Amino acid sequence: MSSEIPAPSEPTTDASVDTSTGHPPVARPKTTGLHVGDAKPGVAKVDPIIVADGVRRTFGGLTAVDVEHLEIPRGAITALIGPNGAGKTTLFNLLTGFDKPNEGTWTFDGRALSGVPAFKVARMGQVRTFQLTKALGLLTVLDNMKLGAKGQRGERFWQSLIPAAWRGQDTQIEKRAMGLLAKFKLDTKASDFAASLSGGQRKLLEMARALMSEPKLVMLDEPMAGVNPALTQSLLDHILDLKDEGMTVLFVEHDMHMVRHIADWVVVMAEGRVVAEGDPYTVMQDPAVIDAYLGAHQELDLGVVTGRVTAEEADPTTDAEASTSIDAEALANAGIAEAEAEFGADSKEKDQ
Repeated sequence: MSSEIPAPSEPTTDASVDTSTGHPPVARPKTTGLHVGDAKPGVAKVDPIIVADGVRRTFGGLTAVDVEHLEIPRGAITALIGPNGAGKTTLFNLLTGFDKPNEGTWTFDGRALSGVPAFKVARMGQVRTFQLTKALGLLTVLDNMKLGAKGQRGERFWQSLIPAAWRGQDTQIEKRAMGLLAKFKLDTKASDFAASLSGGQRKLLEMARALMSEPKLVMLDEPMAGVNPALTQSLLDHILDLKDEGMTVLFVEHDMHMVRHIADWVVVMAEGRVVAEGDPYTVMQDPAVIDAYLGAHQELDLGVVTGRVTAEEADPTTDAEASTSIDAEALANAGIAEAEAEFGADSKEKDQ
């Protein structure tokens, strides 16, 4: 059985203030005890909702995904991270039926999904959102929401001809849709065309629409990409709410501070393979992961370095003492010098 421990408190900065209340967000407990044995690529989980074996996808001579074994823990928030081109979105497409692998098998909630089309996967309770939102711009926000509901009698030809057969259900679906829109603070936009929404509001709409199908697993592809910072905390809270409501979350993200804040488990991919697994704090202290996938200086709290926050308010997963001893200008100059050195080396190779 998994258990929960209190999450470390977040620093009180402008970026971490809940704009709806004016106060810092309340830290949520992390789910622990998710795996059996040492945390390593392919480690067995106590209660996996997805189990994938030998999943491989190639495009010509390029191997985009080559996952030997992967299990996603149930009832937790799992982050899938790695550099661009690591195969994260391709793996999403395979698991949700939007693409077919060259080989391999996987199960969702104990049921085999190999060869099952995307719409049937969604009906089984595994839904996803996209990095580039798929809202239907010429439909209203409310109509977009209603499309997400399963088992609508009005979608069947003969029953659609008899309004009495589907009108009651449609009223219930609309009521549920409005309830979700209110939760996501989109209820005032219900009658607006989806095309009129901002990028962040479309992300919220897509997440809310996914919940219309009452899923067991929600898969989010870069939910923070292109989102206005003012909506960031709202999105984070909604993702955390999914777990609190009994759903499992698997998301792709490049924002490592977001991953540290909400993820219970982290899977690291590179060149199509799973190269590391573990809780976010352990994974982000792995020197190989830091150097290859997260970049340098992840141990520093840049808010402390730049003087925006005090050492006492630093992110507890960073080294506050080291952050106070670093000069911000020197750090920036070091990064510029490193980039120039790499550029110079590349130019010299081209000249030769």
